[in-house]
Amino acid sequence: MSKSGKGILVVSFGTSYEETRKKTIDQIEASMRQEYPTWRVYRAWTSGMIRRKIKMRDGIDIPDVEEALIQMAADGMADVVVQPTHVINGIENDQMLESVRKCGHLFSRISVGKPLLTTQEDNVRIVRVIAQELRIAEDEALVLMGHGTEHYANSIYAALDYQFKDMGYSNIFMGTVEAYPALDSLMRRVQEQQFREVVLAPFMIVAGDHAENDLAGSDADSWKSRFESAGFEVRCVLKGLGEYAGVREMFLDHVRDAMDAAEMPVLRFAYIVRNDVSCLTG
Repeated sequence: MSKSGKGILVVSFGTSYEETRKKTIDQIEASMRQEYPTWRVYRAWTSGMIRRKIKMRDGIDIPDVEEALIQMAADGMADVVVQPTHVINGIENDQMLESVRKCGHLFSRISVGKPLLTTQEDNVRIVRVIAQELRIAEDEALVLMGHGTEHYANSIYAALDYQFKDMGYSNIFMGTVEAYPALDSLMRRVQEQQFREVVLAPFMIVAGDHAENDLAGSDADSWKSRFESAGFEVRCVLKGLGEYAGVREMFLDHVRDAMDAAEMPVLRFAYIVRNDVSCLTG
């Protein structure tokens, strides 16, 4: 079988929450199909736990990265772009890259787009997207819940918190559920600025388990309960980042960068793999 096809593999962590998947991951993939109608769009999820759950509950097989790439090769794809929907260049993205390296020899060309937050330009753009999408009053504090990781890339969350302040949004706070900045730090800073009303929102591609339970759940240790116990009036906005048109546009630009990088003698802001060898430049 001759290979001449062009394919985009959209790699997500995944979610077992169907409603938020339709609003986020599905919409990101749909935007790829609309923007690149001559490219075939494929899906891969990196969470084995979620893929197993979907298989048992719904009888649906969602491939991991290697499985998806092998299928793309079998379908005759020669030119491939792998675009993660990961927020940062963390553990999941590292694992994805390793899978791409293993399968790079299957294609004439395979390039990899960057996660949502990779460059300073990305940070500035996401601040503007959040400020526009989650409009709050001056006397309200917007507290965003990122995932957080033990990976060194976790530093982006603290940097982004500073970026909000540096761009004039002193009432927007960036934290994480599993790392730093943690909830105690966020609550202290919100109290120091004497806000009494707090808006909580997930800073994750999907508004899944962390949003439903860790952020807005009824348990005493949820962010909502903790802020309420401290005397704040709290409302939650359970929208994943994938619901925001500005975020989807950022991913489209990252795909475009990856496509352009594959044509350039000097690569910038994209991974590219040829003959099972990978490098990152820019």
